[in-house]
Amino acid sequence: MGGLSEATYRVAGGYDIHLKEAGSGPVVVFLHGSGPGASGASNFRDNWKAFVDAGYRVILPDLIGYGASSKPEGIDYTLQLFADTVFEALQAHGVSQASLVGNSLGGGIALQIALDHPGFVERFVLMAPGCIEDQPEYFKMPGIARMVSNFGGPDFNLDEQRRLVRNLVHPDFADRIPDALVQERFVVARTQPKDVLMRMRTPNLAPRLGELSQPMLVMWGLQDDFCPESGARHFLTAGCDVRAMTFNQVGHWVQVERAAEFNAHAIAFLQGAA
Repeated sequence: MGGLSEATYRVAGGYDIHLKEAGSGPVVVFLHGSGPGASGASNFRDNWKAFVDAGYRVILPDLIGYGASSKPEGIDYTLQLFADTVFEALQAHGVSQASLVGNSLGGGIALQIALDHPGFVERFVLMAPGCIEDQPEYFKMPGIARMVSNFGGPDFNLDEQRRLVRNLVHPDFADRIPDALVQERFVVARTQPKDVLMRMRTPNLAPRLGELSQPMLVMWGLQDDFCPESGARHFLTAGCDVRAMTFNQVGHWVQVERAAEFNAHAIAFLQGAA
């Protein structure tokens, strides 16, 4: 993707973690969510340039199992594995402190990194973060049920990839998903093992949210079919330093469906104006 430099780091376990970056200034790390074909650059294709223009150094890692990073088979994809591998890659890349922007699984990874390394994280911007409910509750959600059941089978093709991506957004936005995004994700999805979804293991971090003192901006679509929007209340009841925003007629991808609003709110928050 134009304007982004790339690097790959070998981390513990012999896994390679790939990342892209652009800009200079305070570091903002974007942590993408799960799903067939996900990667840092594709999930935040409508966001990262605005942050660079606002004076930030943006880093877009591909999580283990995704993008151009290693995709091992026959292992459990635990939250600790995601957090440890991406954190080690960021350390190798010379990042000692950053604000974390995380969507879905990426939000849970951001929380885990902060719990493990509290001095590393300055601020959070979280969009429908995962890992704050018991895992079986997520698998009851209609979006996740459809995503898992239709990934990796013999009928998985470009049309199925398009249907899965459209599933992430509110129906009113579905026709606005660009073909380039679908194609980009399909190329990655064809290289992913089913283990990346079927053997994902995530804890419920809600009881630990009160340990986090960093300022947080939490955004949620009211029609999210993947992570229940009631999760925003966990941050409020835990006494976090949080501003919670909800968006009507929005699904799981606030940063895509309301890109301009997301960029403006998130940048203002990182600058201390919100």
